[in-house]
This record gives sequence, C-alpha cells and structure tokens, in this order.
Amino acid sequence: MADFDFALGEMADTIRASTARFAMDHIAPLAARIDAEDWFPRELWPEMGALGLHGITVEEEFGGLGLGYLEHVVAQEEVARASASIGLSYGAHSNLCVNQLRRWANEEQKRKYLPKLITGEHVGSLAMSEAGAGSDVVGMKLRADRKGDRYVLNGTKFWITNAAYADTLVVYARTGEGSRGITTFIIEKDMPGFSIGQKIDKMGMRGSPTAELVFDDCEVPQENVMGPVNGGVGVLMSGLDYERTVLSGIQLGIMQACLDVVLPYMRERKQFGQPIGAFQLMQAKVADMYVALNSARAYVYAVARACDAGKTTRFDAAGAILLASENAVKVSLEAIQALGGAGYTKDWPVERFLRDAKLLDIGAGTNEIRRMLIGRELIGA
Repeated sequence: MADFDFALGEMADTIRASTARFAMDHIAPLAARIDAEDWFPRELWPEMGALGLHGITVEEEFGGLGLGYLEHVVAQEEVARASASIGLSYGAHSNLCVNQLRRWANEEQKRKYLPKLITGEHVGSLAMSEAGAGSDVVGMKLRADRKGDRYVLNGTKFWITNAAYADTLVVYARTGEGSRGITTFIIEKDMPGFSIGQKIDKMGMRGSPTAELVFDDCEVPQENVMGPVNGGVGVLMSGLDYERTVLSGIQLGIMQACLDVVLPYMRERKQFGQPIGAFQLMQAKVADMYVALNSARAYVYAVARACDAGKTTRFDAAGAILLASENAVKVSLEAIQALGGAGYTKDWPVERFLRDAKLLDIGAGTNEIRRMLIGRELIGA
C-alpha cells in the first residue's frame, strides 16, 4: 500500500524504517505466541536498546538519541504494528518511565537510572493508579511517611504495566493531604518491603504484563524522591500530555496492521467468481479504514510536533488519543467483518487487533474523561 507522505522529516523517516525492519524481523514472528501464552519476551529489551528505541527523547549525554516526541510516536507506531502488546510495554518503559525521569530526575538520579533503562538492561514502569483511584488518580491512598532520612511506603498500586519485570519504577504516593500532598518516588525492585501482588489476566494486550504493586513498610531513601516533595501532582499531570500523545501511536500501529491483513485478503479471496475487493461495498470498507487511520495520524503527528515545539494543549493531547483509540476499535471491527468467518477465528490476527485496540479506550484516561477534559477546557468551565 502506498503511504501518504506526511513530510515528517528525514529523521522520523529513518526511525520508521529502522524500527519497522526490526519489528517485522524480531517482534512480528512472536506476536501470536505473545498473545496466546500471555508471554513477555524480555530478551527483546536489550535488542531494542541497541537500536536506540528506549531513549529517543533522552539527551545524548545520558545515552539517548536526543530526538523528539514525533520520532517517538513513529517508533511506537511501528512496534505496535508488529505487536500491540510489546508496543504497550515499550510505551510504558520508554515514555512513562524513562521520559519522566528525563524530565524530572536530578543529575545524580539520571546518571544512576537512565543508562541501564536506555540500553534495555533494565525494564521501567510507572505506577499511578490504584484499585480505588483510577480516573480520580489524585484520590490515591498509598502512603509515604517520613522517618528520618527515608520514607516508609504502605499500600498498593493496581493496573501497573510491566510491574512483574520492572527494575525501576516511578511511583506516586501520598505524603500529605489533598492534591498538594503527593510526592514522586523512584523505586527499585529489590527494596525491602516492595513486592508484586496479583497478576492481572486481561482480555487483550496479553503479553504486556499487568500486576498489583504491594508496599509493606517499604523503606525508600530520601534521595529517591523525584521532583519536589508534595509536588507529585505537578509531575504526574505534566507527563499526561506526552503519555497520551506517544501511546496514540499504538492505535495507529493497530490500524495499519489491520490494513496489512485486509488488503491482501481482499485481493486473494474470491466469491461469485471474482476477488471480494472487486465489490463496491468492500472497496468502501477499505476506504473507511484508510481514512480513519490517516485522519488519526494527521492529528497525532500534529500534536507530537506541538509537544516538540512546547506548544501542545492538554485538550489536544486528549483529543488525539480519543480519535486514535475510537478509530482503532472501528477499524479492527471492520477488519473482522472484511474477513467474514475467518476474521472471527483465532487463525487470523484481526480478532487480537480488536482486543488490543479496546484497551486505549480505557487506559491513559478513559474516553469519557478525555471528553470531559476537552469540553471543560474549551468552555472554560
């Protein structure tokens, strides 16, 4: 399929080409097994690190590529095109963890944690949500009480991507009351009192491990506070625009993967003596899928460019992932319909695409929260 040229620039095109080659050679052959066995292929992380994928937005002095969110979105898209599950874990590692460390960690913290995360020797994660604090994330209950030169954490986090494999985690905990009583901590997996709780068996994005974090008198040194004490909400909220923008690339990858399957199928599958792609209804279906993909691409790429220029708006970051997530679900449904009975079987990957696509109607802020945020910002309420 001939791609529309969005004129993203030579660097973005290079990142796309190198990531696409790697993803098709090393990730795509594993995608069915990843889903069927709920298997996280940890060995991919150093390989992706060698390609530079984990530190796209990190300055070169810390081992990164020193590029922008546009290039990060492109890489995210190509990884997810091969496997949305690996795409999700990759986004949680490279953006939610690594990019937050890049933006908020002090010099000593960066030099301690970023190199191994960027090479892929370590896996990263971020923990905001709790069982009772999802959309209302500021209602979190995990406590961090100051005891001398350290903090003692007690409580749990839930729905945490990469939890079971993470070596370094960015964790938000309550150090006071209200929205001004939350602090960000860098947690290491071997800290006493920290453990992995319930593992979550999901409908889709299988192979991207999700679990509960348990803190039972977990002692964290004062030097592992990231950003200002009681300033965690500012750290958290400042990262959401970039998170939503980069994770939108997952949905773009899923939509492209749908077309990768549907177009050859329509050329080869025959009914009534001709390829089903010769029927106008099927041509219209493909046209709708293509327009849904490229309209989402245009919005997501524009918002990523705005992020790089320091001009993004919270409601446009929410709008980009809202459009991409809903379009990906629609395109996945159309892909199943285009394949007919075959699309409803496990023999073809389109049913997996639908299960994977549904996550981002919910994760990184539900579509209902996104609409509320956009409407509130536009109205000025």
